[in-house]
Parts: sequence; structure tokens; C-alpha cells
Amino acid sequence: MSEARLYSFYKSEIVPSLKKDFGINNNFAVPRIKKIVINCGVGDAVADRKRLDDIAENISLITGQRPVLTKARKSISNFKLRDGMPIGAKVTLRRSRMYEFIDRLVNLALPRARDFQGISDKGFDGRGNYTFGIKEHTIFPEIDTDKVSILHGMDVTFVTTAENDEQAYSLLKYFGVPFVKRNKN
Repeated sequence: MSEARLYSFYKSEIVPSLKKDFGINNNFAVPRIKKIVINCGVGDAVADRKRLDDIAENISLITGQRPVLTKARKSISNFKLRDGMPIGAKVTLRRSRMYEFIDRLVNLALPRARDFQGISDKGFDGRGNYTFGIKEHTIFPEIDTDKVSILHGMDVTFVTTAENDEQAYSLLKYFGVPFVKRNKN
């Protein structure tokens, strides 16, 4: 299996740039992306199991990997939800699939989003991880819009080895993630 294009770019271009920006001497201390988690919660899955199956199929088309169905942790009677019922789907991408997903996300999917101005830089958690939401799954080219019965969104989380949000921001910026102009408040 050949090396992902974006991983080669990371090793040749991004690592030296981050070493210079943050004064890091060791290549292994340079921040990197460990994994990407794509999560989709389906509140309507309680009433309609087919909807959850459709969403799981869409996520597997987008990521190239079969999702794991997430189950409710506790019962909530007002929502007719019982402990253990499937209510969502998630996928964890690593290595080459992760880099290929970043490539498709940044270069194909996000520019196709309606009225796209960039993604917010407010999704950092203080430990170098970044999460943002996608409102419509149809921005991915793998989804045939003629066969879509329901629109759904998803959360995308980049888990990095960065020590702080500044390093994670720089890492994602070098990968080409289109952030909205950063506010210095």
C-alpha cells in the first residue's frame, strides 16, 4: 500500500515548518494528528431504526470504514429511550485512511458547502484537540444526492499530540484546514 499524499507532505513540509515555528529540536516532539473521530447522533433512531441504518451506510461511504453503532448509556422515559438502545454511529480513522479523509475534507467537501466562509476556530478544547460540525453530509462527493432520503450532520474531531491549542491550530492550518480569520480577543 502506498503512502498517503498528505502524509508525505506532512513529513517533508509541515514537520520542518512546525519545528522552526515552535523551536522544537526533536522530530518526535513535533505535533501530529493521532486520529480523527466522526460521530453522528441520531435522536430519531428511537422511533425509526431504518434511519440509523441509512446514516451508518452514509458514514461508511464517506470514510471507507464501517461505523460502530453507539448505544444509550441510560434510560430517559420522556424520550422513550432505554438503556442500550442504538442512537448513533461513529468511526475512528487512523493512519492512511485518516490522511486521505483530511485531503478529501479540505480539498473537496468543505469548498462544496453552501455559503462557506471557513470553519470556526472556537472548537479547540485546551489540550490540542479540535472539533467542528458539518450540517449536511451531502457535501462529500461519495454521496449521490439523488438517492438521499434524509439530510444529517456529523461532528468531526481531530485528536492531536499538540501540547496546546496554538500548536494544534498551526498544525491544522498547515494541513490546509480553512479557518475563519482568527480573532485575537
